[in-house]
Amino acid sequence: MKVTLDGHNLFDEQRLEIELGSFNRDSVERAVAGLDGVLNVDVGGRGRKIKQKGSLRANSRTQINNKINAVSSYMDGNTHTLITSEGDNFDNLRIDSFKVSKERASSSGIVVDYEIVYTQLV
Repeated sequence: MKVTLDGHNLFDEQRLEIELGSFNRDSVERAVAGLDGVLNVDVGGRGRKIKQKGSLRANSRTQINNKINAVSSYMDGNTHTLITSEGDNFDNLRIDSFKVSKERASSSGIVVDYEIVYTQLV
C-alpha cells in the first residue's frame, strides 16, 4: 500500500517520516468585575500538528516541478485525508505549509527533500 493524499499517490516513500503532534485544547480568560482573579472558559479541542518529511524523485526538472505543483494544489484550505503505507488514516487535515529544500541530482534524475505541516482539525 502506498502513502496517499485523498487517494492520490503523490509521494515517494523513501525516507518518508510522519511525526504526530499532541492534540491541543484552548481556553479564554476574562476578567470579571467583582471576581478576584480571572474566569477561565475551556473552549475545547483545537486539533494537532502533523509533519510529513520525505523526498520527491523524478527523471527531469519538468517532472519534479509537476510533482511539486501537484502537492501544492492541496494547499487550498480544504480538509484532506492522508493514508500511510501502514494503513494509518488521518482525516480532516488542512495543509498549512509545504516546503521544498535540498535539490540534488541522482542516478535517476532529480531529488528534492520536502516537509509538509498539516493541522488535523477536530
